[in-house]
Amino acid sequence: MAEATLSPELLRSVERLARTLLAAGRAVTLYPPEHPAVGASLTRLQNSVKEATGGVALTLGVTPTTFLVEGAAAGSGEGPVAEAAALLHNHDLLEVTFTGDTPRAALTAFLTLLGTDPEQLRIDGGPAAVWVRGGHTAIAIEQVDYQKVLEDRESRRTPSTRDDLWRSIVRAVSERHKTLDEAAQRRLLEIAGDADAIGELTGDVIAPARTPDGSPMITTQAAAVLAAYRHLSSIVSVLAPERRDEVMRNLANATARLDPRVVMQVLTSEDDPGGGGAGVVTGIVNAFDDVKVAQLLATTLAIDGQASQRLAEVFDTIAPDAERKQRVLRLTRTLLKDTDFGQRNQFESLWGSMEELLLTYNERPFVGAAYRESLDQAGARAETMAAADLPLETLEWVHTLGQENVRRLSVTLLIDLLNLEKDPDRATEVANDVATIAEDLLMSGDYDQALRVVKALGARVADPGAVTSKPSRLALEHVAVTPAMREAADLFGDLDDTQTEQYSEICRQIGPSSTDALLPLLSVEPLTRGRSRATEIVAGMGAPVVSRLQRLVSSDKWYAQRNAAELLGRIGTPDAVPLLQPLLRGTDPRVAREAVRALSHIDDPSAARAVHTVLRTSTGDMRQAVVTALVAARDPRVVPVLLRILNESEPLRSDHPIVLDTLAALGTLGQDSAIADIARLMRRRSVFARKKVRAIKQGALDALRAIGTSKAAAAIQEAATTGDRMLRRMARGTTA
Repeated sequence: MAEATLSPELLRSVERLARTLLAAGRAVTLYPPEHPAVGASLTRLQNSVKEATGGVALTLGVTPTTFLVEGAAAGSGEGPVAEAAALLHNHDLLEVTFTGDTPRAALTAFLTLLGTDPEQLRIDGGPAAVWVRGGHTAIAIEQVDYQKVLEDRESRRTPSTRDDLWRSIVRAVSERHKTLDEAAQRRLLEIAGDADAIGELTGDVIAPARTPDGSPMITTQAAAVLAAYRHLSSIVSVLAPERRDEVMRNLANATARLDPRVVMQVLTSEDDPGGGGAGVVTGIVNAFDDVKVAQLLATTLAIDGQASQRLAEVFDTIAPDAERKQRVLRLTRTLLKDTDFGQRNQFESLWGSMEELLLTYNERPFVGAAYRESLDQAGARAETMAAADLPLETLEWVHTLGQENVRRLSVTLLIDLLNLEKDPDRATEVANDVATIAEDLLMSGDYDQALRVVKALGARVADPGAVTSKPSRLALEHVAVTPAMREAADLFGDLDDTQTEQYSEICRQIGPSSTDALLPLLSVEPLTRGRSRATEIVAGMGAPVVSRLQRLVSSDKWYAQRNAAELLGRIGTPDAVPLLQPLLRGTDPRVAREAVRALSHIDDPSAARAVHTVLRTSTGDMRQAVVTALVAARDPRVVPVLLRILNESEPLRSDHPIVLDTLAALGTLGQDSAIADIARLMRRRSVFARKKVRAIKQGALDALRAIGTSKAAAAIQEAATTGDRMLRRMARGTTA
């Protein structure tokens, strides 16, 4: 039985829904609710939901790689659909149903749900339970059957059975009790032998350590993890000291699965030599093999996008010897290559600076003990302040450090650095940083700030004497091929007027290379708003973009070729002629007609020769179709092309039919500029081709009569007076 497939229209609407969902999710995460980027992205999402539902309802089945609509896969597991499906799947969603008219409040709440840590959603009962409590009925959610999952998990892992004894252990660890009864000690000994059970114990212990908005309190969570580990280590030291190495390996395995920020806090904590769990941190550090260290580094670098001194300190603690550092870094680089971060174009330059910091970091000669202690306590002080009632002025000050203000300040600082940079060795690094923030701004929909950044790069390019000129040119080329640029192009048809002008100017500032992002819009059959806007941008760039339209010209879709011909005609440069010539030889008359129109708009001998060639090689209906295409729009720009054909043809030989068709076309266009050439042609004579001469003279007179102006009438009158005998007789018949 054939596999179910979606209609092209429904597939496009689901893809658009996926793109706008991802873009809106990023905007909600990056900006405060009142930011224009958030409002614009929500509007686009609301419109795409309405289009996909068709005013009724749309149910998306969620798999790890795609959406299912009525049992049919929406795509091949790549692109925005795959990314959106993975996001929903990671949040334990099995099915999502949108109603035809989904209010903005429901969409905002849904995006907030997707921005919540999946573990926190599970603690709160799962996404469906959280959603029901929110009361937004315009979107329906089905989730994983948690009860069954938990039953299966608990049947497999007896040490972590969440009975009264388990809860008492969690409470004892959380409250830092020093003594436990015999049953609790036995259970702890069982837990110590299972890394998964240790992970579940630490998960329950650190769960309450969150701020009211759900953010993890890193310092408190790290302290809770260490308290749990010290209880386990103490029990093993007393009841089964021979198992200490095994338990340390289990603790290391459990630690490797924690939030990287918590791991770094744990590994930089001081051991408690006076406690029963002495040497826990040291034991975990020693149990971290190269793979675990590399995984920690790779995860942290992929999240942060850079190496920090804090990470360098942890790395130095775990791998103090140089040989192991080199070995681990090679493995880390291999792991990063499989991530989005590792596949960025600027990864190689970033890796060099990160590797240098991680290999050479040593804070001991520069950081005093008091300052080190102050740094270590900074996290705890921050958590205390988060829970306190602050004066109104303090809240206003903190607001100035919000993401929007910090991002704007970052843009200003990077532009200033770019403008001030004089060192050629540093110029590339600074330009790459500016390109990265431009990509970030595009991804989040902040086209205003993105335009500001791109203009700064463009200004550097325009100054050939600056050391940042070439790096800035390369940076703009990089921005042009980023996923952010392509996603913005996908949304081009949905942008409001202000955003449209901003994105258009971004493309113009980047230059011809921005055409690559716009090509998908130019490859569709209907004249959508996105295609129309993209056409205006590309046509406005002129001759430099012609070579970048080769992909459209060589497309296997007739409408993509037609669009290419139309665009090349609007550009109207001689460089377009070689691309248009193959379209004339195609089998689809729709493409050929558009190619002829395009050539007729190019005032150059090469364009006229191309049209002349197609007229020579075609016959009957095809030649008539070419002539019809030339005169269809009655565009005066066609006249010079026809006149070149007329003057370069051999009217009394093989080009005789072409000349007659050209005369008819000039008559239809009705331009006085053609009269002199027509009058000159009708005075041709020949003793041996009288029949053809008569046809040429008649065609010329008919063309002048069709032009119908006073100058055309004067030319006919002059022919009737001063022409040869045949022409005088024919012209008098015309005037009569």
